[in-house]
Amino acid sequence: MNLLKLIPLSLLGLSSLSQATLVSEKITLKPSMVVKYTQLPSSVNSLSDIFKEGMFYGRLRSNMFRWDWNDEASLDNKAMGVGGSLVYKTAPYSGWSSTIGLYTSQNPAWHNENPDLDGLSSVKAGKDTFSRYDTEKTGNFGMNVLGQAYLQYDIAKSSIYIGRQMFASVYTKSNDTKMIPNTFDGISATIKDIPKTTIKLAYLAKQKLRDHTVAHDVLAVNGWEENDDSAINKNLTVDRIGNNNSLSIASITNKSIKNLKANVSYAIVPDVVSNLTLESHYTIPVGGDWKVAPGIRYMQQFDNLGASYDVASLKSDAMTGYTNKTSLDTSLLAVRIDIKNDVFMTRFGYSKIADKADIIAPWRGFATGGFTRAMAQYNWYANTATYMARADYNFDKAGIIPGFSIMARYAIQDFDDTKAGVQADTNILHIDARQNIGKNLEAKVRLGFISDEDTSGVKNDVSYNEYRFELNYFF
Repeated sequence: MNLLKLIPLSLLGLSSLSQATLVSEKITLKPSMVVKYTQLPSSVNSLSDIFKEGMFYGRLRSNMFRWDWNDEASLDNKAMGVGGSLVYKTAPYSGWSSTIGLYTSQNPAWHNENPDLDGLSSVKAGKDTFSRYDTEKTGNFGMNVLGQAYLQYDIAKSSIYIGRQMFASVYTKSNDTKMIPNTFDGISATIKDIPKTTIKLAYLAKQKLRDHTVAHDVLAVNGWEENDDSAINKNLTVDRIGNNNSLSIASITNKSIKNLKANVSYAIVPDVVSNLTLESHYTIPVGGDWKVAPGIRYMQQFDNLGASYDVASLKSDAMTGYTNKTSLDTSLLAVRIDIKNDVFMTRFGYSKIADKADIIAPWRGFATGGFTRAMAQYNWYANTATYMARADYNFDKAGIIPGFSIMARYAIQDFDDTKAGVQADTNILHIDARQNIGKNLEAKVRLGFISDEDTSGVKNDVSYNEYRFELNYFF
């Protein structure tokens, strides 16, 4: 790799770039677009008051996407979702409560691709504003979805959730950056009764990706009907592993040592794959409000399948360059260092995947997320190294521009050229700009510029520009 390519990293670290959050009377919208409920119903002493004292949380939302390929042979595409959600939480009674969330994403005809197979297949970032499976069958766009529906039981400092829910871990995320969050059907628990320790447990029987109207298998592939996440392992088909798989997760986070946050997580899809992840972050005060925070993540993926067929690559027809094509065994190492204060943060990250199998991560908890992953990128293919610099600047906290913040990432992705199914090396510049308007409205622009560094002409040109515009209004 040409060391001159590292120059933009240092330049970016010195340019603009902690993101602002939107805080209304009921919610806080985090930079990740996850909603935190800051005003909740109070406990009641009568069954008749459960619904009477409950609370509604409304959200109006729109997302617009345009994707411009450099290669004229590829299909430029666009998509748009307009809709929102209405979430209702009952008042707790004897520790019990419930949450139900209805979501809709409707698609204006003037900003959609044709509902034929080529048109649907060409849509990239905007595909989560509609269901490709439903649209292919009916020719109609738009989704109306029961996104959340769960019972909750709280006792002491612990909570149990039963039903359709979001579950956040190193492996799973709601990834609510489109119109409808990624959710799971199952049971989970969050336990905080041990001082400075959080334990999270989950048994997830089904997943409902953002572009699905019904739940599906957590891992098995069957076209657009089952798990069709863009990071799926396409060799794990319903014919091979069935469509009754489950995902179990255990996670322990501890903060007993001052300034140290350590996590151990384990996930398993029985008889297919399991994963052990160790992660820690240490914050070092260095004067004033400045801090330096190094972090590390090690992920070990175990093959529980014992397949007699090729499975190492996420692609179904490209095993060239893999030493053991029938094994899922592999590992990942990622490191980062943050330099930050109340208004500014810069991050330098590095990740490397072992030259074995690709990492399996179709649950929207990105394997390199928070370290080297940039928007719309999947850099956990075998023998991939990524160098990343990120910078954030909060103009609102700095007292310069009310409600405005900006973030940018620059990443160099060094893929294995011997692996036919892996894309060419790329450089990525990704920029997020957010403007809060009052307490309830936020506008967000996301830009991605991807430059293909392949000079051999052997691999397809994957250069493109991506443009996103999002509005969120809460009531």
